[in-house]
Amino acid sequence: MRTATIEVQNLKCHGCANTIRTNLEKLEGIEEISVDNEKHHVSFTYSNDKLFNVVKEKLSALGYPSVDDHNPITKKAKSFVSCAVGRMNS
Repeated sequence: MRTATIEVQNLKCHGCANTIRTNLEKLEGIEEISVDNEKHHVSFTYSNDKLFNVVKEKLSALGYPSVDDHNPITKKAKSFVSCAVGRMNS
């Protein structure tokens, strides 16, 4: 297992963190998920190199692209929806 940390955009609160954790837990081969709202970091362990990109794509699809990715208004809007869902499910 390898460990990675991705700095993401649009991470605001525990609702965001809950959505991220819930969705990444569904991915086989991803474990030990940790979300740091203050530093905007998502950390996890993964079993193969392909999974790193899968996580990065999943985060972007949820509205939390990495800091080195484009962050259009559509991603920002998606993060608000993901945040609200995370708050309702926590």
